[in-house]
Amino acid sequence: MNGFELTDEQAAFVEAVRDFSARECGTRAQRDALTGGGEHPHNEELYAKVADLGWLGVAIAEEYGGSGGGMVDLCLFLEAMSYGQLPIGGFAVTAISAGPYEKFGTPEQKEDVLRGIVNGKVEAIAMSEPEAGSDVGALRCKAERQNGSYVINGQKTWISEAHFAEHILLVCRTDASGAKHDGLSMIQIPRGAEGMEIRGIETMGGRVVNDVFFEDVEVPAENLVGVEGGAWMQLMAGLNSERLIIAAQSLGFAQRAFDDALAYVKERKQFGRPIGSFQALSHRIADLATELQCARLLTYAVARKVDANPGQLFPQEASMAKLKVTETAKKIALEGMQMMGGYGYATEYDMEGHVRLNLVSTIYGGTSEIQREIIAKTHGL
Repeated sequence: MNGFELTDEQAAFVEAVRDFSARECGTRAQRDALTGGGEHPHNEELYAKVADLGWLGVAIAEEYGGSGGGMVDLCLFLEAMSYGQLPIGGFAVTAISAGPYEKFGTPEQKEDVLRGIVNGKVEAIAMSEPEAGSDVGALRCKAERQNGSYVINGQKTWISEAHFAEHILLVCRTDASGAKHDGLSMIQIPRGAEGMEIRGIETMGGRVVNDVFFEDVEVPAENLVGVEGGAWMQLMAGLNSERLIIAAQSLGFAQRAFDDALAYVKERKQFGRPIGSFQALSHRIADLATELQCARLLTYAVARKVDANPGQLFPQEASMAKLKVTETAKKIALEGMQMMGGYGYATEYDMEGHVRLNLVSTIYGGTSEIQREIIAKTHGL
């Protein structure tokens, strides 16, 4: 159920992703083998297989080897891969990172990065710092012009997939003389740049995020992406994509958690009958199913609007989608654990993993509190 009729091509695409997922990682044993027991949510060998199928370029222009699809197509892939629990955690941040290159990159940058994504390269973007999380404009990591290069010093934190990204798209300060949102720039840092150190941060979701330190990292001036001092507006131009990417991914996670919970309450018996037949649980399932469908309808309605209006910003709608879907996914996972009782807490079952996966979705990519602030502002508050 996607809230609208899929074309035959779209329906076949979703079915292909689901079939591939079931074949490659349909069992817990397969997923554990691919992820080291959940420690590494991105498997590079499997990612290469997905690249060979052409799916990583679903929303990349044909001139760079992609399929040329739109936001709806990208959301369909994200939802299907997340539902299938494909351990290719690097794709979402790669899709987010692609946006600035598509909109503001030089022809050389687009050829390098976008074609690289199609061929299985992971990209990362670095915004957050120890003292600049939700308030991105407060960042202090700086880049100074020296002899035709940028020399970078500072720290970034919570940087997803930086440890195997081909490039890190760094958002840094190139001018401190104006307002906090002025003087920010995007600079491309290649893998293995001298003076860059990447340290993993231990989390309950495995090896995903990193601290990244820059000490006199020197890159050519042509590594600037877009306009010097224009990164804030460039970030704003990508909000539709970033928030819909997270929403679509969380939609797949939410559906998987719901289906697992539903299967359990249909099979588990207490007092001589399936526990799902008791009103306390059947009504809970009904509420969750309704919330999930509302989230799906909203996500695809916004995606269709984005496809129909290229270049237009939808801050209210994109924030609503991110807020609604991630909060719904978190709620479904927690309710699923409650309905499964001790089995929901046991690592033998997937539900505890769904909880860990979905709890953080309301934090990254702009917290739920920030999304509510944005929505409130669009209503004049």
